[in-house]
Amino acid sequence: MPEKIRVLIVDDHAVVRIGMRTLLSHAGGVKVIGEVGTAAEAVEMTERLRPDVVLMDVRLPDSSGVEACRKIKEHDEDVRVVMLTSFADEEAIVGAVMAGASGYLLKQADAERLTQAIRDAVEGEPSLDPRAAGTLITQFRELSAKQAESELAGLTDREKRMLALIAEGYTNRAIGEVLHLSEKTVRNHVSQLLRKLGFQRRSQAAAWAGQRRLELPSD
Repeated sequence: MPEKIRVLIVDDHAVVRIGMRTLLSHAGGVKVIGEVGTAAEAVEMTERLRPDVVLMDVRLPDSSGVEACRKIKEHDEDVRVVMLTSFADEEAIVGAVMAGASGYLLKQADAERLTQAIRDAVEGEPSLDPRAAGTLITQFRELSAKQAESELAGLTDREKRMLALIAEGYTNRAIGEVLHLSEKTVRNHVSQLLRKLGFQRRSQAAAWAGQRRLELPSD
């Protein structure tokens, strides 16, 4: 960690910028090196000043802070961005994480929480407001479920049943007994299933199904 963490403040309200500058001036090991009020200025000043951390408001007059974060990270991956907002916006939370933000805090956070988020960002540790973290977990669970459903859409019911049995450790012969098929027929179906999923080994298919905890048909 640098001796002094260099911070750029981005917020379209001058009073908020002054407040954060004053707050951080009392935090040991942190130095505010600039403050701007638009997304375009944030990108420009980040390239010019090379701060360690950018404190970025989510909502800015010319563009979103999320888009500015994305541009900053595309230009320099080493710059850490901590997003700030006055409310928990589900879309902004997910967007910020996908854009490469190192943290997401509500502006109601106290001085200690804000300072720790800056230090965590420099150390490579994510920092999320508890309400934001809950939203993020819910969103990604829903996304994972939709992805699993999409990946299964190309499989027949028989292939889904085979996948479930493979995940439970059934051999081809055992699968044949359950589905009333010959071992050779099962082998052919399993080979086709692996090709559809892009796997070479049944162990890969078993792990894939197990990780998704899929609700597969029993009949």
